[in-house]
Amino acid sequence: MKGVVVYDTSFGNTEKVAETIAGTLKESGIEVDLFDVKDVKRLSGKDYDFLVLGSPTKLGTMSFAIRFFLGRVNGEEWVNKPFAAFDTELPDNLANKEWSAAEKIAEKLSEKRMKQLLPVLKAVVLGQKGPLKEGEVERTRDYARELAIKLKEAKV
Repeated sequence: MKGVVVYDTSFGNTEKVAETIAGTLKESGIEVDLFDVKDVKRLSGKDYDFLVLGSPTKLGTMSFAIRFFLGRVNGEEWVNKPFAAFDTELPDNLANKEWSAAEKIAEKLSEKRMKQLLPVLKAVVLGQKGPLKEGEVERTRDYARELAIKLKEAKV
């Protein structure tokens, strides 16, 4: 089983979440590649069994780089493959139950007929530049451990 975690980041907070997810999946015995979206030239579903995609939430949606990346994801190569989506967002966005990057990512990947394994992960940042709220890294580890269990159950 081999997957890929792709993320965009503005101030390093989303990158920290991505690194935590990738590291925890590796600790669980799952092979994972980790890429900043800016370093991805082409990503083939033939090379990976699952995708984890994350972005900072900007104005209630994903970053332009992630939106562009999603447009280049060949749906036929990824049909029925599992995915998880995550983002970083401000506490006010969560409190107001506004749309987030992760929800938009999940919607787009579902449209490509991929299978969402877990609800989206929304990591809270305190202020536009961060830092992550205390406890968010551990909550991300818990999420990634649960994702590893789901991936193994799905036997991808």
